[in-house]
Amino acid sequence: MSDASLQSAQYETEAEFRDYFALLKPRVMTLVVFTALVGLLAAPADMHPFVAFCAILFIAIGGGASGALNMWWDADIDARMRRTARRPIPAGRVTGEQALGLGVALSGFSVVFLGLATNWIAAGLLAFTIFFYVVVYTMWLKRWTPQNIVIGGAAGAFPPMIGWAAATGGISIESLLMFALTFLWTPPHFWALALFMRSDYDDANVPMLTVTHGRPATRAHILAYTVILALLAVAMGFTSAGGPLYLAVALALNAMFLRGAWAIWKRDEADAEADGYAAEKGFFKLSLLYLFLHFGALLAEAALDRAGFVWGAI
Repeated sequence: MSDASLQSAQYETEAEFRDYFALLKPRVMTLVVFTALVGLLAAPADMHPFVAFCAILFIAIGGGASGALNMWWDADIDARMRRTARRPIPAGRVTGEQALGLGVALSGFSVVFLGLATNWIAAGLLAFTIFFYVVVYTMWLKRWTPQNIVIGGAAGAFPPMIGWAAATGGISIESLLMFALTFLWTPPHFWALALFMRSDYDDANVPMLTVTHGRPATRAHILAYTVILALLAVAMGFTSAGGPLYLAVALALNAMFLRGAWAIWKRDEADAEADGYAAEKGFFKLSLLYLFLHFGALLAEAALDRAGFVWGAI
């Protein structure tokens, strides 16, 4: 084999690995890992570091398995949307059968080994999360109802509950509020994106709220969900997982988020088109930081608590 042929073969092998890894939706997996880690560390239980690492690893693999199965089922939709047309299956770099096989194998592996490493409540929650995302959201809700993001958002909200359950073997008000924080954040986050990416959903015949009810209704929904989200986010500060640091972050972030949602609600389409949907894009960018900073504050509170820090002693 010539040097040129050898280099070509090496490049193809690397490209194939990247394609398979892309099936796991690594950006989404990052959020899954982070929120699950916060749930695990915020829980009132001590885990051996190696067991904790294994728990997060298997949760991440389960999240990646869900992504692969989602791409397998949605390959036809992905091919019609500019944002997703270059994904491995519609681009022809991976077959649907390969994605299906990878997703099924990783799903079984992650659930079984999470159960063996921690407990079967956490494993059961992971199994239900995969089922909910793939069957309930991807196969059913996404193509059937404009509430697809609302109900389907539950799949992305389970990781902190799984992390908490891995550490404690159960569910609590704190883990339920972590679930609610992610669950209620998902609709305004995606609806803001849909406001300036509507043509993609039109082309793919996906019944996003912007398509079925129009942009004015979507703007009103964003405001309503943001109000409820802000109340629950602040309420977390008064639980054992919260504290003054988290409460300060939550109050500041939710004031900004409410202001952004209010600005979106007041706008009409002429104003939005005139400035290139600047307010909607700004709200979407803020939403990317919103969840990370809330869970980051919870993580900081957990670290202070484990260090024996007492706010009243200051």
